[in-house]
Amino acid sequence: MFRALSILPAIALTAGVAFAQDSATPEAATTEAPAAEAQMDAGLAYESARNQLGVLKYCQAEGHIDATAVEIQEKLMTMIPEGDTAKGDAAEEKGAAGTVSAMGNEMSLADAATQQGSTVEALCKQMDAMIQQLGAQLPG
Repeated sequence: MFRALSILPAIALTAGVAFAQDSATPEAATTEAPAAEAQMDAGLAYESARNQLGVLKYCQAEGHIDATAVEIQEKLMTMIPEGDTAKGDAAEEKGAAGTVSAMGNEMSLADAATQQGSTVEALCKQMDAMIQQLGAQLPG
């Protein structure tokens, strides 16, 4: 069993993986992962980011957030190498149905809220704030 608290920051931060990698200096990359592992990680990052986009759309459809975080996430998606489109579509659909899927773990937003003694609305607002903070760091 994994902690629900850890899944939301993980998915929010997944969106920033490409941005952080783009910002890193060559000196920061002292070792490189094997090509197969890098492709798997890139695929997981793509699927997690697509799921997050779906979750944000879910939050917007429920009236918990406005469109700002969705727009930022869509911009972030252009910075992540595209993965398997079918897997990305499925991940986004899960998110749009209110299921967070990141790093191989899945949990409904409602279950995550219950485990944290919170509400879906509060979790949506937390994700919204994280994405907007990340968006403020993006180059113009």
